[in-house]
Amino acid sequence: MANLVIDIGNTLTKVAVFEQQQLLETGHYADADTALFDELLSKYNVDKAIISSVKKDTPYWLAVLSTRVTVVHFTASMAKHITNHYLTPHTLGLDRVAAVNGAVNLFPRRNSLVIDGGTTITYDWVDGGGNYFGGSISPGLNTRYKALNHYTSGLPLVEADGSFEMDYGNSTQTAIQSGVQNGLKYELAGFIETYSKKDKQLNIILTGGDSDFFDTLLKNSIFAPQINIEPNLVLIGLNAALLQHND
Repeated sequence: MANLVIDIGNTLTKVAVFEQQQLLETGHYADADTALFDELLSKYNVDKAIISSVKKDTPYWLAVLSTRVTVVHFTASMAKHITNHYLTPHTLGLDRVAAVNGAVNLFPRRNSLVIDGGTTITYDWVDGGGNYFGGSISPGLNTRYKALNHYTSGLPLVEADGSFEMDYGNSTQTAIQSGVQNGLKYELAGFIETYSKKDKQLNIILTGGDSDFFDTLLKNSIFAPQINIEPNLVLIGLNAALLQHND
């Protein structure tokens, strides 16, 4: 039997199919619909589904899906290998809980810093005993570019450029790229350095849509050997929670 895993984010809906811990298929969709799930259910012998969402609205296709398979709504309490010390657990994003759960399941007994890059960037640290105390939230890569354009009258909308390596800009476009990308590089390195003081062998996991871009920013840093890229970390954490829920 296979598990269907659905993560509804701010921008995209991420969908995966697992057989136990093996990832069979995954995809990102701007507009998930019933046809997508009909196709997956026809292709795989799906028994259960788990859904996590950062949005308050219920997707229209969920009612139909619920008639086809057993649907479990992810809650923080389902991450059984995590001890949550967050002071306001009811406000903690489920995507952050799922990512940390994925880190603990992939790298047990390791101190891990999870950096999830999307619309926002979240930094979450979990120790080798599964203790989670909190983290940080900052604007994502493209959010920063859009904010400069939206909140000013003269700055153009500039796109991220993974080949940009200048220390400073010599035009308005490259000055924006320098400010956003170099600023983000220094932010990433600063957070990693701070957490590395707790553990010199800190396990760093990059995930989310911008994980490869972040890896490029950090490729020449002293932390490069400690970095693992796992773009499907949230999906892995949700699947692990569903497996634990079934035990």
